[in-house]
Amino acid sequence: MEWEISAWLNDESYTILTRILLAAFLAGIIGIEREYKRHPAGFRTHMLVGVGACLAMLMALFGFQDYLYANEDFVRYDPSRLASYVISGVGFLGAGTIIVQGVSIKGLTTAASIWVVAAIGLAAGAGMYFAAVITTIIVLLSLFFLNNVDRFFKNDLPEKIEITVDKRSITLAYLLDILEDNGMQIQKVRAATELDDGKQVFYVIFFKAPKTLDQTSFYDNLLKTKGVVNLEMDLTRE
Repeated sequence: MEWEISAWLNDESYTILTRILLAAFLAGIIGIEREYKRHPAGFRTHMLVGVGACLAMLMALFGFQDYLYANEDFVRYDPSRLASYVISGVGFLGAGTIIVQGVSIKGLTTAASIWVVAAIGLAAGAGMYFAAVITTIIVLLSLFFLNNVDRFFKNDLPEKIEITVDKRSITLAYLLDILEDNGMQIQKVRAATELDDGKQVFYVIFFKAPKTLDQTSFYDNLLKTKGVVNLEMDLTRE
């Protein structure tokens, strides 16, 4: 039994263990940020992607050594090929986090974080610890702090509400009055095809909201308004 354990615990085993744990830690802390903001791909998803990518890189580096030594005269092997397949293959996970709602798209930042977590896992698996740590720090800074920079650049852009109403209970004029009473400046209104045999209509309303607006309370009150069937409004940023 002692011989079996010693056969497992060698310098290569410690290297593999260190790289997998580092990948799990770095990917996991990025996932915690996504989990905190209640995105569909959170802590566990990011950690699993990072660990899986790290394992793929370790397989590329250490998994075929015996075969290569036995056939070194005629076998040529490029470990970077396996890494490239991981980067392209992880795209399906990112695509699963992207949600298209009307004319809006959500989840792009989470999809990008999943992709970069795979790259961090590959870097950790390849022993590029400095690159993996620095990339993790940059990603965390962008997710936590650059969100405010994004809001600064988008300050002058209109926000929007996607709303479906019952034509028999509420008119567009009345709906716009509600928005204006809350201090919103209407920019543009787009009406979609009527729904439910003409009983309902879907609107996309672009507006500029005052900085003092309590978006959550406004959303709740508007959703409770008689005649409002469905409502979509961005309450948080990516």
